[in-house]
Amino acid sequence: MAEFDYSAAIADARAKYDAIAEALDVDRLRKDEQDLEVQAAEPGLWDDPEHAQKVTSKLSAVQSQLKRLAGATSRLDDVETLVELGREENDEDTLAEAHTEIEAIAKDLDDMEIQTLMDGEYDERSAVVTIRSGAGGVDAADFAQMLLRMYLRWAERNGYKVKVMDTSYAEEAGIKSATFQVDAPYAYGRLSVEGGTHRLVRISPFDNQGRRQTSFAAVEVVPLVEATDHIEVPESDIRVDTYCASGPGGQGVNTTYSAVRITHLPTGIVVTMQDERSQIQNRAAAMAVLQSRLLVLRHEEEAKKKKELAGDIKASWGDQMRSYVLHPYQMVKDLRTGQETSQTQAVFDGDIDDFIQAGIRWRHEQRREAAENGDE
Repeated sequence: MAEFDYSAAIADARAKYDAIAEALDVDRLRKDEQDLEVQAAEPGLWDDPEHAQKVTSKLSAVQSQLKRLAGATSRLDDVETLVELGREENDEDTLAEAHTEIEAIAKDLDDMEIQTLMDGEYDERSAVVTIRSGAGGVDAADFAQMLLRMYLRWAERNGYKVKVMDTSYAEEAGIKSATFQVDAPYAYGRLSVEGGTHRLVRISPFDNQGRRQTSFAAVEVVPLVEATDHIEVPESDIRVDTYCASGPGGQGVNTTYSAVRITHLPTGIVVTMQDERSQIQNRAAAMAVLQSRLLVLRHEEEAKKKKELAGDIKASWGDQMRSYVLHPYQMVKDLRTGQETSQTQAVFDGDIDDFIQAGIRWRHEQRREAAENGDE
């Protein structure tokens, strides 16, 4: 086994740190911090709770980035001193401690590097995620609920604010669909790589013969629409239906017609919302989600036109982007990136950061190749 090269490893870490600091633009981050601190100190900030939440959330994210950057330089200095001490004293325990710390720093830098790769137009925004059960009957509905729990647990592990906006329960078990919003800087940049068709292979708990079942669920991720996006939706283009909200098994949540279903007639897009008690609030929330989906649709059409001009680009987003196999072996594998793990229960408990980071790196590479092909 080759001897660990401490000097080379530290030099590599410093080089990666310099690249990250340059990409994140530390001077800009410090200026952003000052501007946001001024906004956060304004007396009337909380007169508009939604705006206040955005300001404080952005401030917290910027401060966290600056703290991590400062911490990385300090840790690199400390571990360099630790290596020198270990070499002078010929102390293997000290060198082993330094080795462990260098590997930990390298992992943290890899995590920080992900931030520099989320450079899409809407990557900084909050995300609206919709999960729908697909082929596979009751197993698919159960799988959709497993995915909902997985993403909610992931958000909880990362300290992200989540709001479940609508849930449509299946008759026997699981859910037909669910929509939730994740409010955090770069939530869309992270979760957008989760969009696509997910496949589950397992022994069905709903089959009395214990046969293996393959089922599917679709995950849709859109950025939260903002006032500056200018997505006009004429009243003549929508049909609004109201109904009583309901919970699992048809149990009434309330007895008023507060739930809202909006159908966008030109595209056929349907959005339902029943989280709020007020019909007015549900309609406003449903319109926001509809606008988000129309925004994505508009950009997909623009991207399609660009793709036609640039020619075919390999590794485009497609069906079945990830498989979750529980039988005859345990494996979760992303079919785009090759990222895989045998720790299936940990994944369903929300441990999906490795998959998300691999997806972000893969997407960044696709964007780079697409830009190169477009320039030719």
